[in-house]
This record gives sequence, C-alpha cells and structure tokens, in this order.
Amino acid sequence: QVQLVESGGGLVQPGDSLRLSCAASGRTISSSSVGWFRQAPGKEREFVGAINWSGIITDYADSVKGRFTISRDKAKNTVYLQMNSLKPEDTAVYYCAVRWDQWISRMSSDYDYWGQGTQVTVSS
Repeated sequence: QVQLVESGGGLVQPGDSLRLSCAASGRTISSSSVGWFRQAPGKEREFVGAINWSGIITDYADSVKGRFTISRDKAKNTVYLQMNSLKPEDTAVYYCAVRWDQWISRMSSDYDYWGQGTQVTVSS
C-alpha cells in the first residue's frame, strides 16, 4: 500500500506560479510512474502530465505544455508539479496518482493509487 498526499494548492492570480507536491508514504515510488490529473467543477477528470520512473521521460497535455513541469525527488519519495503562467482555466482539484509500471500513461484507469487532491484556484 502507498499513501499519497498532495499539497501546495491555493488561490492565485492569473500569471502566477504554484508548485504542487505529491508525497508518498508506506512504500517507495522510485520505480513507479506518477501522473497528475485535475478535475474542474462539472467536468471529467483530465490528464495533466506524467513522469516515468527514472524522471527522464515526461508527457504533458497540450493545454499545459510549456507552462507545467513535473519532476521527482526519489530521496524524498516525492513528485512535484511546477505550474507557471497560470490561467483561470487551470482552476481545478489536482490529483497525483501512482502506476506500478515504468511506462507513463494518460489513462486514469491505468493508475493504482490516488491522493485526495489539492484545490488550485486561479482568479483575479
């Protein structure tokens, strides 16, 4: 079993930055892929980005490419989502998820464990 806890969300203005953290406990996630997803009110959960076990391979949704960056710190068993140039349409609850596979996926159904989510609100 692994527990995931997201943190770092909050209320920011358009153009601001936030860094979300996904801290894992109970088991190391160093050999797993980690994805970030988000869900806005009234919308389905959507893929944001993912990082493979080594940290070398990443994938991003077109809507965030060039603005968001995923990284991982294996020593801290933590994955980060750096979000720059935030837009109002980025407002959502953000979730991290772990997949016990070295390959990343955009499908939420491919992930085995999920955090509880952290709210990000971008508003002027």
